[in-house]
Amino acid sequence: MFWGFGSFGFLFLLLLVLASAIFIFREYERCVVFTLGRFTGVKGPGLIFIIPGIQQVVRVDLRTVVLEVPTQDVISRDNVSVRVNAVVYLRVIDPQRAIIEVANYMNATSQLAQTMLRSVLGKHQLDDLLAEREKLNLDIQQALDAQTDSWGIKVSNVEIKQVDLTESMIRAIARQAEAERERRAKVIHAEGELQASEKLYLAAQILAQEPQAIMLRYLETLTVIGSDKNTTVVFPLPMDLLAAFIDKKPKT
Repeated sequence: MFWGFGSFGFLFLLLLVLASAIFIFREYERCVVFTLGRFTGVKGPGLIFIIPGIQQVVRVDLRTVVLEVPTQDVISRDNVSVRVNAVVYLRVIDPQRAIIEVANYMNATSQLAQTMLRSVLGKHQLDDLLAEREKLNLDIQQALDAQTDSWGIKVSNVEIKQVDLTESMIRAIARQAEAERERRAKVIHAEGELQASEKLYLAAQILAQEPQAIMLRYLETLTVIGSDKNTTVVFPLPMDLLAAFIDKKPKT
């Protein structure tokens, strides 16, 4: 009976050792293996065996992770205070460096993203923050990727989610947009007046060369006036008819 109980205990202990020696890693996972504290390799995916008590493993996820960057107070190049938040898409490309080179690569990347967001956006004016999102996203992504490369982290994309302005700045932008629309309207009106005056000038030159054309225009004007329900009609008198009377001098 004692031998049976001992056999059961031995089997139970053996199962515990095997359970702690066998690891299964999915396709998107890798394990960083340390033997007596020293790095000995990266293994996975699939079934992995280790020596319990001598080897330790650290599980690393290779999938793309979405990192939320908290809202940051940014002062633009033209001294406008805005609040900006963003998201960072990153993944581990070198499990060894991600575990050995940095204590917590997610927290380190988050802190670095906050710093880069303020640093990069602070070099641009407010109009750039509102109109050139794609360029700014690329600038932040490249700056982050250059820093995280030594950690085995690849920053694939950065997206600025929202740029919040103060109420006074929103009103100022609205006034600026309204003034810009008024300026464009005045410019378009002036250009229209210029084109109309040029066409009238050309028409006057053509009519001056043909007296019959002036008479036809005169008759057309009378036709337009006669079509309206007017009680009084004013007939313009050509100056050519009065020329004979004007040139005639009184006899002395």
